[in-house]
This record gives sequence, C-alpha cells and structure tokens, in this order.
Amino acid sequence: MLAPPLAGWSRLTLAAALLSAAGCRVAQPTTTSAATTEATTAAAAAVAPAAAAVAPAATPAPTDVPAPAAAAKPAGPTVAEAAEAQWYLRDPQQDNVPGTGTTRTYAELLKGRTPSPVVVAVIDSGIDTAHVDLKPILWRNAREIPGNGIDDDQNGYVDDVHGWNFIGGKDGRNVGVETLEITRVVAKYGPRFAGKTRAQVPVAQRATYDMYLKAKKSYDAKRKELTEQLAQADQARTQISGLTGALKEKLGIEKLDTATLRKLSTTLPNPDLQGALASFYQGMRQMGVGDTDALLAELDNEVKDQREQLTYSLDTKFNPRATIVGDNPDDVNQRNYGNNDVTGPDALHGTHVAGIIAAVRDNNLGVQGIAASPVRVMSVRAVPNGDERDKDVANAIRYAVDNGAQIINMSFGKEFSPQRPAVEAAYKYAESKGVLLVHAAGNENHNLDLVSNFPASLYMNGSVPTTLLTVGASGPKDDENLPANFSNYSKKQVDVFAPGVGIYSTLPGNKYGNESGTSMASPVTAGIAAVLKSYFPSLTATDLKRIIRQSAQVHHTQVLVPGGDGKKADFSTLSATGGVVDLYEAVRLASQTAGAPKP
Repeated sequence: MLAPPLAGWSRLTLAAALLSAAGCRVAQPTTTSAATTEATTAAAAAVAPAAAAVAPAATPAPTDVPAPAAAAKPAGPTVAEAAEAQWYLRDPQQDNVPGTGTTRTYAELLKGRTPSPVVVAVIDSGIDTAHVDLKPILWRNAREIPGNGIDDDQNGYVDDVHGWNFIGGKDGRNVGVETLEITRVVAKYGPRFAGKTRAQVPVAQRATYDMYLKAKKSYDAKRKELTEQLAQADQARTQISGLTGALKEKLGIEKLDTATLRKLSTTLPNPDLQGALASFYQGMRQMGVGDTDALLAELDNEVKDQREQLTYSLDTKFNPRATIVGDNPDDVNQRNYGNNDVTGPDALHGTHVAGIIAAVRDNNLGVQGIAASPVRVMSVRAVPNGDERDKDVANAIRYAVDNGAQIINMSFGKEFSPQRPAVEAAYKYAESKGVLLVHAAGNENHNLDLVSNFPASLYMNGSVPTTLLTVGASGPKDDENLPANFSNYSKKQVDVFAPGVGIYSTLPGNKYGNESGTSMASPVTAGIAAVLKSYFPSLTATDLKRIIRQSAQVHHTQVLVPGGDGKKADFSTLSATGGVVDLYEAVRLASQTAGAPKP
C-alpha cells in the first residue's frame, strides 16, 4: 500500500519551524527534554504580545477549514462550503489553477447531455458503503440476492453485492495489518540464503538469491527509517502540544483555530515568526484540520500507525493471512476465496479514493466527485495496511473485469513483486477485454526509469500495456512546486500528472477531509476517464488513454525535481506527456473523436 506522503515529516517540520522562528533551534532528539519545554514557552512568549490584539473574544467555529456538521446534518459541509477545498475541480484557464476544469466542463460542454452507465472498480482497502455521499453511487450486482448465502449469479463469489474482499475469511474476519513484501521475502528465503555467498548458491537459484539480498537490504533500511520516523513523530507531537498549549494559555482561549493562526501570521512584528505561523496555518489547511486539538489527534493517530508498522510490517513471524483467509498465498491460480465485506476494518484510503471519482454531485452536500451518475463504483478489497499480495491484485483485476468494470483504479504499489507474472497476466486479461487500468506512480520521489514500482508500468519484455495509465501527483500552483515533492516521475513510465496535493474527499463515518498522494492523483484521472466513457460510450480503453494523454495541459515551468535536493527541471520532462490532466480539453478532444455527446 502507498504510504501517505504527508506523514510525520511535514508535521515535524511545522513544529520545528515555529520553535526555530522563536529563536530556539530544534534538534531532533528521540525523547522529550527540558530544553523542549523551555523552547515552547519561549515561542509562546514571543507570539503573545501581538497575539493579544487578535485574540477572539470567544471561540468561533473554524472558518478556514469546513466545520464539522451539526447534529441535524451529519454528513458534513455543503457543496458550497467545500467548493474552495476542492481546488482540483477548478479550471486552469478560467481560475488560473492547475486543476481539471471539471466544474467548467459540466457547465459549458455537458449541460443538458445524457450520460451512460459506467462501472469503475476501486481496488483498495475498502469503501464505507454507508457513506451518504457514496451509497447512491455504489455498484450493485443485480444478479445477486443480498444475504441469502447463495452464489446466485454463479460467479464463484457468494453475496458479492457491491464487490468482493480478497483479504477476508469465510467466517467474516478480515486482514487489517499485513507485513511488507520485503518482510515476506526475507522470511521465506532467509533460512535458505542467509550467510551464503553467491558462489555457494546453485546457479538455478541465483536470481532468487539476488532478490533476497536486495530485499534484505531494503528491510534493514526500512527498519531504521521507521524507527527514526516514530521518534520524530513522537517529538513532533510533544513540540506542537507544548507550543499550542502555551499559546492558548497566553491568549486565554480553549481552542487555537486556523482563523486565529492566519491573523497571527499577518500581524506579528517578527517576520520569521510570521513565516513560521503561516507555514503552520497552511499545513493545517492542507491536512483538513480546523484547530490544533484536531491536529494533535491526527498526530496521535500517526504515532499509533508508525508504531503499528514497526511492530507488524517488519515482523518476519507475523502472518495473519494464514488463520484468517486460509488460502495458499503462493498458489496464484486459486481464485475463490475471501468474503463479501467490501468495507473492512480500515476503509479510509478507499473511501477517499471513491469520493474523488464519483461522490454524488447533485445532493448539495459534502463533496462533488469528478464523474456524475450513472457512474458506479465497485469495491474490490485487496489492499491491507501493509503491502498487497500479487495474487490478490491479480484476482482483484480479474474479478473487476469479469463483473463489468470498464475502468479500474489502483492506488497502491510496492518495490518488490515476487509473483509479477500473475499480475502481468491479469493486466493482459484486462487489456484483452478493453478495460482501462489507472495506477498511482508512487510516493517515494523516485525516477521510475531507475527504480522499480509495482505493479510495473512496463511488461517484463519492455513493451507498454496499451490500456494502462500511470499517474504522478501535482499541486495547486503552477510554480516550482507544481510536481508534488513526494511524487515518483519518469519520462518513459509516467503518462501524466494529476492533482494529488490537499485533495478534499469523503472519509468513513460520513466525514470529509484532505489527503495527499499519487493515490489521489490516480482516481482524479480515473474519474476523468469515467466522464469520457459515460458521455462518449463508443470510446475504447485505448481511446480513453490516448485522449487523456493528448489533452493533458503541458507545462514548461521550471520546477523542483521530486527528491532532487533543490535540482530544477522543466516540468514537461517529468512524464511522457509533460502535462496535467484536463477534463475540459479531454471532452473537447473526445467530441472530435466520437462526435458530440447525445442530448
């Protein structure tokens, strides 16, 4: 599974920026110290004089981030309230924002036109099927009678009403946390190869031996990385808690919200503090939190997640699948396993992805998906908190194809693929059936011409899948930060970029929030493909790929290369097209290809 890029790093930076700006340089200790407490107090004292002038008489509801819904309206903000947050729906020409032009497209090009049904499969962690903005757009297997315990349509999957779960058991239990693929490789081949030189390994096993050595190196590096990140997340939480607590005490308020921070960032006499608070404010906006209490809750979740990853994802003896799913994970020909729970224990990622694609547009509630009804979303659960298995990915693709999906979104990835041929065969199966595959490029800020990310953008023989789009993530401004600093890129293996920073969408429990990643850029692109297929049903998967590529808006902005340590390059060199997806131009091009949409 793709790790969210805005994890501990950005939040740690926010805390460090504030403390540093107050004249207290922040090291990165692994434990709380008296110096840290002193630093937060000093920072609060530095802010306090000007802060008193802007402190609210009472604690208002946050205005910079859509406020939580009232009890009578449990689903959250109205469309009007969320419109600003959904920057990715704006138009690059009319709004001067490198969005998709979705709002303009519906108003100018598709108004009064009749869309056709389209099914988009979301292979992910699961989807909250009860979400008010998603429930109406879920795919419904009309051939299946819910809850009767019978495989009515005889497709091999019992009661698959909204999709299928390939990481669940017959008894209804689910795999939530899993190991990384590198952990599984080390666990499987360590007993055979540990301590041996290549010369000591039989020739027939040397390719596997090489894979083991590469995995072991990554495994050791990942353990070190996660240990450091956990310490930093702990430290960030402590710093922010101390600082914001001191600020609230000085201001005499119970909540420090984004509105107050924005005022502070423009009124303080110290320009360094202004900049630090502005960064803090923008960071909170990007994460979709309205006050520092919510920010601390997010950090608590992150610390928990980091500790969970360190505990389980690298444990070579941890194997929940054995007792839950009960299949043979090495048998890629085994198809009929799992259960029909398409939500699972943690549906945040998949729920967010689904909302980007097709959240209800006309209910004056929450967010607007890119694609409008009658586009439907099929949930295929195959991605745990950890690395997905090749077998499950291959079966998920085949299930989606066999049950009518015309587009498949895949917001996941990993650096090893022991059963790559099985996934490649599934790709070719989708290709043969005319199904478009849309895949996230990954969040490691790597050049994919040099580093692998699986499922791969190329077949093992070097050829390009004809119905696959690989998508990098872009930001909300056409400046040096246009490519997201976490996004993978490649002139050969990334087709396009799409909005993937601060993407506001659905969350479990009728909630909404921001997430960032190529995991968000991929469904933006899948949503565009769904609109094209819905209004121009004669378009094939290869047509969709061609139109999305050709209509992408090329940028020649000098940008910071992700992971390039300050190196700059022309944005157009970071992908095959050099562009950001544009629904408005895609619809115009589709009209030339397939004729005007039917009235």
